[in-house]
Amino acid sequence: MAALRIFTLLFVAALAGCAGYGGAGLVPGQASADDVLRTMGVPAMQWTSADGSRQFAYPRGPMGVHTHMVFIGADGRLERIDNVLDEDDFARIRPGMTQDEVQRVIGPPWPGWTVYFKARDELVWEWRYCDAWAQYARFDVLFDATAGTVRSTLSQREAQTGQCGGPWGGCWCGR
Repeated sequence: MAALRIFTLLFVAALAGCAGYGGAGLVPGQASADDVLRTMGVPAMQWTSADGSRQFAYPRGPMGVHTHMVFIGADGRLERIDNVLDEDDFARIRPGMTQDEVQRVIGPPWPGWTVYFKARDELVWEWRYCDAWAQYARFDVLFDATAGTVRSTLSQREAQTGQCGGPWGGCWCGR
């Protein structure tokens, strides 16, 4: 009986911990910025626009496949929460964009996956995501390191690079 109680408590605690992961329970138009911070924690990055609206970035890496962008209106109310690690948002990354502009679109990269290539004077940032076919993939942004602007982007499934044990070994993810 005690084991059942402990299991039940652990199960409820696990569910409660997952509730804040993507802002579950936060209702746009009703939740405040304080509600977001209380539920999701301190964001990795945040920006304030000239009109007073704010944007919070919640990356869930390195092996997680979500970065949640939270948009707070000038009135202090939640407008929306978007998972930005997807093909639609990656398509918004264009040559010439600055590092800050990239981070405002898809959030910060995982620091351990940032690499500088001296011979090319190129800085590469990488994000892991779940692609449209429910396979783990990596999205890279390649910057001209001196100018600090995007040169190009690259997306590859982990199965293509041998990072998950071949094309059928552990490369599937849930969207």
